[in-house]
Amino acid sequence: MSWQEAEVRELKVGKYMLIDDAPCRIVEITMSKPGKHGEAKGRIVAIGVFDNQKRSVVYPVKHKVKVPIIEKKTAQVLSVANNEAQLMDTETFETFVLPIEPEDADKIKPGMEVPYWEAMGKRKIMLQS
Repeated sequence: MSWQEAEVRELKVGKYMLIDDAPCRIVEITMSKPGKHGEAKGRIVAIGVFDNQKRSVVYPVKHKVKVPIIEKKTAQVLSVANNEAQLMDTETFETFVLPIEPEDADKIKPGMEVPYWEAMGKRKIMLQS
């Protein structure tokens, strides 16, 4: 798999972790103090990279979580049709089709290069806003 392990106490806001096998960007972390009968806990709120779904989990601070390895690549747009773009990777020359987000539909034109992310077998076009 394309992930590493890290402890909850090592995570920071803006980093990534897997929640329900989905890569998520951490937006909030709160740590509680250790109690009389237990250890400190970390509450993590994260938003999915590919589905924009908000998720939250609570783990002990020494718990190991999976951190996805996100590959950031570029691709050339070959064609655009039906809210999908046919892309060709600029390094491997592999061609594939990815959906276009509605807010990015007018920004993507054939012939231009766009950045995309690949993680856990999924891909997404990532234009800077």
